[in-house]
Amino acid sequence: MGRAWLMPILIAGFAAMAVAVAGATITDIGPWYHSLKQPRWAPPEMAYGVAWTAIYACTALAGVTGWLAMPNWREREWLLGMFALNGFLNIVWSLLFFRLHRPDWAVIEVLGLWLSVAALIVILWRRSMTGAVLMVPYLLWVTFAGYLNMTIVNLNGPFP
Repeated sequence: MGRAWLMPILIAGFAAMAVAVAGATITDIGPWYHSLKQPRWAPPEMAYGVAWTAIYACTALAGVTGWLAMPNWREREWLLGMFALNGFLNIVWSLLFFRLHRPDWAVIEVLGLWLSVAALIVILWRRSMTGAVLMVPYLLWVTFAGYLNMTIVNLNGPFP
């Protein structure tokens, strides 16, 4: 692996960890969450950590391959901005759902998160097919999580 990869890997790894830590810090799996009715098909709690770890790893690799494939700084900055927006939306979802106890607001916000992942796939596809493909598990997970979020709202709403 050449030196050209080193800095993007470090930055992408740090960014993925920062989003993961921020989301984990906001996430409160306590009495309120355990009191929510869950659909029978909801994954066990331990599955979320495994899924997110794999997703953050794929996302970081997608960012690195995309960064290296971009032909100029303008496109690299645009890609970086889109990843930053996505990270922000990821954290906001956790804030709404777990900290503010507003799954109803989170189900609306998850649409923006989904769109940001889809936009990253489109942007990456033009320059790095590998990067785009690495984002697909994230899109699938956000689709599933959005449906689970909507189901929780339907089973438990309205929320104050």
